[in-house]
Amino acid sequence: MRIARFSIDGNVAFGAVEGDSAPGAGADLVLDIIKGVPYGDFELSGVKVPLSKVRLLPPVLPSKVVAVGRNYAEHAAELGNEVPDVAITFLKPSTSVIGPGGEIGYPSFSSDLHHEAELAVVIGRMCREVPRERVKDVIFGYTCANDITARDVQAREKQWARAKGFDGSCPLGPWVETDLDPGDLTIQCTVNGEQRQLGRTSEMVRSVEDLIVHITEAMTLLPGDVILTGTPAGVGPLNVGDEVAVTIEGIGTLTNKVIKRG
Repeated sequence: MRIARFSIDGNVAFGAVEGDSAPGAGADLVLDIIKGVPYGDFELSGVKVPLSKVRLLPPVLPSKVVAVGRNYAEHAAELGNEVPDVAITFLKPSTSVIGPGGEIGYPSFSSDLHHEAELAVVIGRMCREVPRERVKDVIFGYTCANDITARDVQAREKQWARAKGFDGSCPLGPWVETDLDPGDLTIQCTVNGEQRQLGRTSEMVRSVEDLIVHITEAMTLLPGDVILTGTPAGVGPLNVGDEVAVTIEGIGTLTNKVIKRG
């Protein structure tokens, strides 16, 4: 099931996306509004609205985004890094999250902004110290993410908080797919229609299960929290005016535009 979060007539709701999501078929999609929030058991209201009549929002509002660095060997190599012995994790604040169609403001403190297409895992229940055999029980679903990075700032500052945590640096969407095997999906990024990144989630150094076990050893995850699983090779620069799109097999496409930060 595809679960979207949206606004219509000043109201915000969740809805189940129904219809064909193939390219060019968006006009046929409708949202069956969900009663309440979608974590755990929920009911569909039967009230349906066309997707074309709503504004899609970030599919979840995470208390935190836990991101993983250098989880694809070729990406680590392209930046001159080794694959770490232990997963590198860092936090992106909730204020970094924007949704599909949201604008990425080019930060004034950087001159080298990069895209990083990633599979995002959405957590469905509060969890801590999750054993490997229970990992699937805590996953709500998956969505597309773009770990926007001020590469020059990342290189010169020991901590990545500013380089990867600025406002608008975590586009998520267009919705959460709850029925998906993340083991071997195509993931790609285009800029102005030109392909920049193309990889498969099977190329991850550490699997989704590995990452959830590792992260929950240290911290409690809450419903709606997001884990970014790393990016394949091909990261590169973004400029004001660029349209960047992340497409993941079985989920859909997340598109955002880069603007001058006011």
